[in-house]
Amino acid sequence: MSARRAVRDAKGDSIATIVARSRVDNAKIALGERGPVWWDDGKPDFNRHLVENTPYADWFASL
Repeated sequence: MSARRAVRDAKGDSIATIVARSRVDNAKIALGERGPVWWDDGKPDFNRHLVENTPYADWFASL
């Protein structure tokens, strides 16, 4: 959060903004929010699919 505050506080100073945004980017990469995915197991991703159109349809219907 200190990097994000630095972006806010750097308004008007282009060099400070670049440095602060770089810190935010580095933090997000370290947290796994950016960069290569670490959870890829090779299986299809059903995010943003209706559950009725996934292999989980029967399980969901039983709830």
